[in-house]
Amino acid sequence: MGNIYMISDTHFGDAGAILKYEGRPFKDGHEMNEQMIENWNRVVGAEDTVYHLGDFACGMDAGEITAILGRLNGHKILIAGNHDRDFDSRRWMDMGFGEVSFLPVVLDEFYILSHQPMYVNIYSPYANIFGHVHNNPMYADVSERSFCACVERIGYAPIAFEAIRRGILEADGKGKKQGG
Repeated sequence: MGNIYMISDTHFGDAGAILKYEGRPFKDGHEMNEQMIENWNRVVGAEDTVYHLGDFACGMDAGEITAILGRLNGHKILIAGNHDRDFDSRRWMDMGFGEVSFLPVVLDEFYILSHQPMYVNIYSPYANIFGHVHNNPMYADVSERSFCACVERIGYAPIAFEAIRRGILEADGKGKKQGG
């Protein structure tokens, strides 16, 4: 078994709105798609697993989505976002996702993976890894109980789950003491 990665809000196929409203550094949707595919495959190997935390594509048909998924390395799991509701779980799996959930998923009995941020605080028994908020400054990149996996915040490439875990631990004052 390989490594685990997270990413959210790729919006493959969005030829305009996402570039404009989120200030993405690409000249057009084609360049954005190609750069994100290249970035993905640079860090993710065939044996790795990628949790995509929603909003995989926007404005693409099933054939176009299937073509992009076929070019991306790893076992892909979709936690569906608000732009992923055009297809049901079976259709997403037919296009190339190994698993699909329209509800949050708990990983390692501690990390809630969701598209939209969920309310957690320092007394919560969970941490939340989420997307949806893009560059919204109301949300921290990382805190003692959360991590934002939106592509704008993680360099337009999947980020290793171990790096997320370390970031959450380092943001936690108790974690700093325990970790050295």
